[in-house]
Amino acid sequence: MSNKKPLVIKIGGAILEQESALEKLLQVIKSLDKQPVVLVHGGGCVVDEMLGQAGFTTEKLNGLRVTPGDQIPIISGALAGHVNKKIVATANAKSIPSVGLSLTDGEMTKCSLADKQLGAVGKPVANSSKLLDSLINQDFLVVVSSIGAIASGELVNVNADDAAVVICQLLNAELLLLTDVNGVKDASGEYLSSLDQALASTLIADGTIAGGMTAKVNAALYAANQLRRSIAVASWQAPEQIVNLLAGEPVGTRIQPSL
Repeated sequence: MSNKKPLVIKIGGAILEQESALEKLLQVIKSLDKQPVVLVHGGGCVVDEMLGQAGFTTEKLNGLRVTPGDQIPIISGALAGHVNKKIVATANAKSIPSVGLSLTDGEMTKCSLADKQLGAVGKPVANSSKLLDSLINQDFLVVVSSIGAIASGELVNVNADDAAVVICQLLNAELLLLTDVNGVKDASGEYLSSLDQALASTLIADGTIAGGMTAKVNAALYAANQLRRSIAVASWQAPEQIVNLLAGEPVGTRIQPSL
């Protein structure tokens, strides 16, 4: 059991396609002295592959996946099944005791439908940290997939950045969004050390921030405002930065809350 503030790390995309990158991240996590860590993951690349094999096409709206109801069995199987258990198995193989969950386990979150245009996509809210607290107190690495459920019990796909935010709220944790770039770039292509709502709005409006990064920045801004502290967006290619982050050093782009 640790008295340290938990760290929620969101991973997805390319890190899940490169086993060596995932192993490197897990090695850094293992080196942290009794630091409670929760990994929250998506896995769009795996979902796209499995949907394609089943004859489905993938559609996105403003960088967010459109999820027709008939795709949910495949998407939930890919994320809560294959990807989640692969991460857990890789961690356990490195002697990191791990448990895999989804957003609906232990009633951690409650979801409502986010937007009719997106289909079976959920908007999560924090509900109960009881299960997470129990596992963290027993020094488990908890791995959470971005599959939730609405009140009727139907499964929904949740944007993994939003999932990370709500887990962070449950635990009053630090939040690190790992992406395939080392932060957010400005119009000249330089990485920003800090980003607030006003600058983000300008960069989104002029197309500097676009696609999936738009969703990531919006999720980070929401998290920063909800948690009333800055959120780090950094690269999974340099997981050793996690040690610097926990030491209070600048890492990636810090997303700032509104005043």
